[in-house]
Amino acid sequence: MTFTFTTVILNKMKKSFSPNFNTPQQDFSKEELNKLASNGIRGNLAREFRSDTPDLAWEAEALAKSHGVYLEFNRAVTGDPKEWMYLIRIGVPGGGPIAREQWRVIDELSEKYTTDPQGNTSIRLTNRQNIQFHWVKKPGVIPIVKGLAEKGLYSLNGCGDNTRNVMGCPLSHYSDIFNARAWAHRTAEYFRLPVDPFIEIFAIDPKYLRKPSESFAYGPNLLNRKFKIAFSAVHRDTKTGKLVPDNCVELLTHDMSVAPVVVNGKVGAFQVYVGGGQGERNGKPSTATLGKPLTIVPENQLMKVLDGVVAVHQKYGDRQNRFWARLKYVILKEGVDAFRDKVSAHVGFKLSLPEPTRDYGDRHLHFGWQEQPAGGEARHGRPSNGLLAYGVFIENGRLADNSPNGRLKSMVRDCLNKYPVEFMITPNQDVLFTNIPKDSMKDFEAAVKSYGYGARNGKAYSSLRLHSGACVGRDTCRLTYTDSEKFEPSLIDDLEKMGWGDMKESIGITGCERQCFRPATKTIGLVGSGVDRYQFKLFGDESGRHQGKPLISSDGKKMYLRSVPRMQVSVVIDTLFKFYKQNRQADEGLGTFHRRVGPDALIRHLQENAATRALMEKPAPTDCVLE
Repeated sequence: MTFTFTTVILNKMKKSFSPNFNTPQQDFSKEELNKLASNGIRGNLAREFRSDTPDLAWEAEALAKSHGVYLEFNRAVTGDPKEWMYLIRIGVPGGGPIAREQWRVIDELSEKYTTDPQGNTSIRLTNRQNIQFHWVKKPGVIPIVKGLAEKGLYSLNGCGDNTRNVMGCPLSHYSDIFNARAWAHRTAEYFRLPVDPFIEIFAIDPKYLRKPSESFAYGPNLLNRKFKIAFSAVHRDTKTGKLVPDNCVELLTHDMSVAPVVVNGKVGAFQVYVGGGQGERNGKPSTATLGKPLTIVPENQLMKVLDGVVAVHQKYGDRQNRFWARLKYVILKEGVDAFRDKVSAHVGFKLSLPEPTRDYGDRHLHFGWQEQPAGGEARHGRPSNGLLAYGVFIENGRLADNSPNGRLKSMVRDCLNKYPVEFMITPNQDVLFTNIPKDSMKDFEAAVKSYGYGARNGKAYSSLRLHSGACVGRDTCRLTYTDSEKFEPSLIDDLEKMGWGDMKESIGITGCERQCFRPATKTIGLVGSGVDRYQFKLFGDESGRHQGKPLISSDGKKMYLRSVPRMQVSVVIDTLFKFYKQNRQADEGLGTFHRRVGPDALIRHLQENAATRALMEKPAPTDCVLE
């Protein structure tokens, strides 16, 4: 019998789960009041970014996030004064494409401003298809933001209480069926924050920021919290002609997402989902959850419905309790049917019911050679017919030249300079080179390998490594408790030594419960719970279709593997892999196996196994788990 989570925990938590929807102003949080007093997210940012102090006042720091700037400090250095630095995030809707000249500026700015304590520079790609600059000191903030804005790359909406970078399958840019990337660009432009404050703060020439003819009506205190949007894709198999849905964006993990609906071989409508989100908050009743289908709409109504969903949440969502301010808590508390009624009233027509069982596809990673379909969008006068894309694995999205994975930063720069290609970022924080002529295949592949690509410390990438990844974690994130990006490579090293490299499964790691890498949708998720300690999330799988959960007994009373020491993580995974290998059914993936046998069987096996018995002796309480 397939395991399903009980409602025991939800019933236990209902008394303390009490969001304040449609919040009256007298109940606003300090963050909401700060936005109201900011003069359109200007505040004192122009002066603060030019001051001699290395950090920012709290009021300015909170506003800076909407401009894509985070105040951070070196977590590896303790005591006061802190070693202040900045993270700058550049949104790249749909992952690109990024042209040669744009990348040249990105690379040059990173060389000048991202030097870490070891003297190395790098560029970080993210699984929201962003570009991040780390280790930036305050004098570098304005030159980076201004320099990239004047090349058409914006940090506006990089963080803060607004829509974030809109995701879309990068390979769909060349599709003759549906261009999800184009919709991501259109949606990102529609929901972009007003540009005048951005121009003033960073002294940007206004000619570089075109104002859209139509845009979302942000209120004076913006949205309740961050709001994430994504578009999935459908591709035509160039060999069979079959249409294949692609969930590379992990569709249901976002506040709102859109999947194309194919009718008679064409995209005839779109199914909209709402209420996904992976972030949680320790000490508060919170949850990671997948979105639910809201409606199916024709293309000419899609933008109006997207506007309606965000507008209703802007008005209705919680502005007192930031840990309940995401759309998923509205859906969890009141249900998707009630929310559909609110959106219908806003848009002025009744939203149709969705198709709950509609298939949105598996998670595609786009590695290796792929043929760009005939009839796709032409770029620079060259038809896409006959051209190729080449997907390159970038472990944890880190482009650097001091890496055991090779000189990846130089590889990207030199390939863009040498070949007539464009650069795109995948939702798995990897690289997609596009528009490669077929007669350049061997030369291009040899070129990337000449930089050491394809191996870690000389050993070819395993299947397990290719499917796994992590967020940045320490030392450049203020929220994280422990390592993630620095832990993942060595963890995979250990598992490869144990003989598990050929596993076609995924391991996702984040340094805290915000879960930026979306670890709980992978086969095994590891969420930082303390310094060098990790909570296991199970029951997800490589397809991206299932929400991972903590290992909780079926009666909802005990939580296991809540805080596993770093040195024992590989031991637990080895035990789980062996249990799966010994008891799986034919063609059964690890996540499917976990869901079939259920939590109690997994708990019992770990309790009976000598290698993991001690870890199971003191289960954690479930008081702040909202399932």
